[in-house]
Amino acid sequence: MIRITPFYTRLAHILISIICLFYIAIIGRTLLAPLIFALLFSLLLLPFSVFLENKFRFPRWASSLVALLSLIIAIVSIMTVLGSQLTELAQDWPAFKQQVLTGTVDLQKWISMKFHVDSEQQMDYVNDSATKALNTGTTLLGHTLLSVSSIFISLLFIFLYTFFILLHRRLLLRFLVSLFDEKQSVVVYDIVNQIQYIVKKYIVGLFLQMMIVTGLSVAAFTILGIKYGFLLGLITGIFNLIPYIGILTALLLAVLITFATSTTSHILFVMIAIFVIHLIDSNYIMPKIVGSKVKINTLIALIGLVFGEMIWGITGMFLSIPVIAIIKVIFDRVDGLKSWGMVLGDDDSHPDTKPATQELREDEINRAEPVSN
Repeated sequence: MIRITPFYTRLAHILISIICLFYIAIIGRTLLAPLIFALLFSLLLLPFSVFLENKFRFPRWASSLVALLSLIIAIVSIMTVLGSQLTELAQDWPAFKQQVLTGTVDLQKWISMKFHVDSEQQMDYVNDSATKALNTGTTLLGHTLLSVSSIFISLLFIFLYTFFILLHRRLLLRFLVSLFDEKQSVVVYDIVNQIQYIVKKYIVGLFLQMMIVTGLSVAAFTILGIKYGFLLGLITGIFNLIPYIGILTALLLAVLITFATSTTSHILFVMIAIFVIHLIDSNYIMPKIVGSKVKINTLIALIGLVFGEMIWGITGMFLSIPVIAIIKVIFDRVDGLKSWGMVLGDDDSHPDTKPATQELREDEINRAEPVSN
């Protein structure tokens, strides 16, 4: 006689498991966040590493190192371009402050006319606010310096983790397979292959999306005659990687810089340009390039962003969508979790119930990946 577990018991188990996972994620942020980034990067670089081993007979350590160096060069190139643009902006900082002061005077006059608040009262309020900001500024500056240093340390660990995951990928795969019964090995191999495929397509799609949005933004700002148009376009493209919230942040930064360097009419044109680019991105670029591979409904994506920010801040917002996509791949291929995979996907997406296209066994993988000495 088969005993069926009551629903409330299963619900309690699920809630306790979720609470434990979130608690582990919070206390293990220092380890888990760089490790997840490294896992995503290693899945992205894996085809290139295998290509070097098959085509040029590179040993495992050499192919992993070359793949990692290509990733580092790409990241450093983007950081260099962004840094050069920020340096150019810093050189015009005196003019930037003068424009802000001029705009502040015009705003004071408008407030005096509309709300009958004289300039002295406005200045008193501004001075009080400035004093409070100055008191907290030192603390914020210290946190910023610590954040910058922690970013470099995190990047160092991400690169190290990426190298060692690529180097020991066969060992990690054997470990995953050994956790389950032998009859489940085909499912495990299928899940690993699907995760690799989706992560690769997702990251490449995000990069293409960033390049297209950056190109459209730079072209629009150049046509409008906006100063620092390339910088604003690059900021818009990079921040657009964060769904929903990123474009609002990019809009705010673009409006502030345009306000300090251009006229009021330019601010309106910049807002319209970013709004139109966002419509093009959300209705055509994102669905065609990224959304076709990652079928996650907007409600789950938004909830994931909120939980990601609550747990890991900006890092969690970047990682939330790919992590949810990986979880969905696992849920869609495990019989007891297919209903959870269904609720994560779109209305027109269904769990993949087809059997594996081929039975991948370890000897087949060994033939596809040469053993390094």
